[in-house]
Amino acid sequence: MRLAGRNIRLYPGRHNFLAVFCVGLLVGVFVLNIGKGILLEETGLFDEYTLYNMKYMTVDNSALFCYILRKRIGKLLILAVISTTYLGLAACMGIVFWYGMSAGVLLTSLTIRYGLKGILLAIVSVLPQYLLYIPVMLAMLFWCETVFHSIYNRNGGGYEALDRIFWIRKAGQLLAVILITAFGCLLEGYINPYLLLGYLKIF
Repeated sequence: MRLAGRNIRLYPGRHNFLAVFCVGLLVGVFVLNIGKGILLEETGLFDEYTLYNMKYMTVDNSALFCYILRKRIGKLLILAVISTTYLGLAACMGIVFWYGMSAGVLLTSLTIRYGLKGILLAIVSVLPQYLLYIPVMLAMLFWCETVFHSIYNRNGGGYEALDRIFWIRKAGQLLAVILITAFGCLLEGYINPYLLLGYLKIF
């Protein structure tokens, strides 16, 4: 689009990821408050019975790690493939919105049920793995955005799609994201369960 003799690019930028996350967060809070009679009471979301059963469960760390690894890496690879299509940016925004809404539902439901203890439970449930997942997910989103624009933004950097060095660099970045995610899965499979169970015993 041209405006006053200048080219204006009409695509979402990386700075919009935070805005989309915040919108999702607010939607999650709103949905939970509007439908808390159904979501909290009828479904038993994070009720005392559920937490009681979690408190005394046993964890197969190896099986949990393999499940988490397959799930996390699979999602990364699917997102990487989708980023090369016309749906690339829409998929990224959709994922950010979903994570924001999920965080809103989690925090609101635990806060309504348990107050400050619920907020601490939400924090413990994502540690320590999300100390890696959050920056690596941001890196993955920026990776997808760059790949998308390199292919479809012909007015800007579209030429990069034909540059072999560009794709080698992107492959290396994707590999780094996968390796860090795998380490996060180790933390989630072998460390987080004991932190969570330990907190539940004094909850």
